[in-house]
Amino acid sequence: MTKLLSLLPILTFLTACTIQEKDKPGNPNFVWIISEDNSKHYMELFDEHGIATTNIQGLAEDGILFTRAFSNSPVCSVARSTLISCCYAPRIGTQYHRRTVRVNMPDGTEMFPSYLREIGYYTSNNSKEDYNINKNEGVWDESSNKAHWSNRADGQPFFHVESHSRSHESNLHFKKNKMESYSPSVDPNEVFLNPNHPDTETFRFTAAYYRDKILQIDTIVGDVVEQLEEEGLLENTFVFYFGDHGGVLPGSKGFAYETGLHVPLVVRIPENFRHLVDLKAGSSTDGFVSFIDFGPTLLKLAGANIPEGIDGKPFLGKDISEKDLQSKDVTFGYADRFDEKYDLVRTARKGKYKYMRNYQPFNPDGLHNRYRYRSLAFSEWREMFNAGELNDVQKHFFEARPAEELFDIESDPYETNNLATDPAYYETLREMRGILTAWVKGMPDLSFFPENELVKNAFDNPVVFGQENKQLISELVDIADLSLRSINDAQDGIEEALSSNDPVKKYWGLIVCSSFGDKASGFYETARGLTTDENLLVRTRAAEFLALTGTEDPVEVITKALKETNDPTEANLMLNTVVLLQDGPHKYSFDIRENLFKPEVQKGPYVIRRLEYLDPTYKTK
Repeated sequence: MTKLLSLLPILTFLTACTIQEKDKPGNPNFVWIISEDNSKHYMELFDEHGIATTNIQGLAEDGILFTRAFSNSPVCSVARSTLISCCYAPRIGTQYHRRTVRVNMPDGTEMFPSYLREIGYYTSNNSKEDYNINKNEGVWDESSNKAHWSNRADGQPFFHVESHSRSHESNLHFKKNKMESYSPSVDPNEVFLNPNHPDTETFRFTAAYYRDKILQIDTIVGDVVEQLEEEGLLENTFVFYFGDHGGVLPGSKGFAYETGLHVPLVVRIPENFRHLVDLKAGSSTDGFVSFIDFGPTLLKLAGANIPEGIDGKPFLGKDISEKDLQSKDVTFGYADRFDEKYDLVRTARKGKYKYMRNYQPFNPDGLHNRYRYRSLAFSEWREMFNAGELNDVQKHFFEARPAEELFDIESDPYETNNLATDPAYYETLREMRGILTAWVKGMPDLSFFPENELVKNAFDNPVVFGQENKQLISELVDIADLSLRSINDAQDGIEEALSSNDPVKKYWGLIVCSSFGDKASGFYETARGLTTDENLLVRTRAAEFLALTGTEDPVEVITKALKETNDPTEANLMLNTVVLLQDGPHKYSFDIRENLFKPEVQKGPYVIRRLEYLDPTYKTK
């Protein structure tokens, strides 16, 4: 009996350990609820001009509100490729919307749900993928419109993604009669208008109507949370709500402004796993997080290994404090091709300052893009510009841009006041320029090669190609940045680029000339010589420079180049210039017809889109 009594404390301890182990939850579950095409500006939770969203507010009360969360890209396929890969798109070759070809994940890495599956998770996606990457085996247990966590094995932890299109851009492709038959819950006469938008009935209705779409998203969020609760899963599940990028009123989706990049993000912290997160439930943080960070965050919370070779870092975990999050104060953004429309914009935001580098500033934001102009508001905006009915802020969208822009987002949230030329902000400008240039060179950024060159030479293994050409890319960035100097300081560098044996250096030297416009008049004769260069894009860029300055008619040179190319990607780059010059101030008259192109070129999907715009007979064929 004495021996039994002496063993009692040990037996009690062992029993307690057994009970604790039985009651201890296993791995947490994760649910992502993604709304398509909406920035943070439409929810009262994030912006005073937004609409109340009670269910998303409920998530925030039991979780964390992220006031500075960013998609790295303002468009679906690039943003989702960034999310799934945890890598910057211009580094791994996924920066074009939509892809010309799919690329592979970088060597040694997989799409991040694969790492969750390796430690026993059930992964389901319902149902949008839209990746610019070849999907490796083992990413999803199921990816379809029937995918759901309920299909897992009993007790198996899960990661479930739902994407909802109620807020997608296509919802704004309504006809005029919608404005007569539908009454938004917000009075269009009272709705807030972005300062760059004209105050018209169309814009007011569109802004009010879109807020109703946000209410529909809020209802969906509530339904998912209710289902988790009914199944007894809510307090074991991290619920993330966020937008897949910004949008979707004109000038947001497809453009690297805050309305295109700054997304809503709320993460509900489950009761049984609050020990995994240092931040308090019901709090908010203005630490910076971006899409490269989402995957590593889940891997950390799940206890999985975070692979080398990705760009993101976790933003939640038991060793990540609010102080740690506050130290994350930089994010980067990128905008390249959007369907048939080319651009090359990179952004850096640090604290309240946003730096935008427009590498081809002569391309206006409003350059024709078929999908954008399906919106009545978008089309009306352009019509008003052409009629001279917009003020200086409103018409900026349709004009050439500065090579660099600097904004104080706190005082100027819609980026209407460029501080880059203000001497009071010179040091800030120089700091931000340095941050962005170091990032672009450090990746390195593949977009300094024209896309057709990447298709031919890089997309078999983009990361290896980038590393092999890192020094050349750095030199191309330096050539591009000649446009940030005075023409006198840039002169020698431009001359060296234009006389190079490397066609890509000549290509960028001519882009710099176009950025300077008639200030680069000393290079007119050199450009004339390059209109017969063996490289078709060099010819086109030379003709573009001369045309933008009103010096030479570009039609013959560019039309001949379009006839000669056998590459639809190269043709689309040239057609971007055609639309710019046809719609620009000089209104050059091109006759672009289907029979102009070689058979393999005229079948290119983006060549077809340009033909629909440029060839008045094309749609009737």
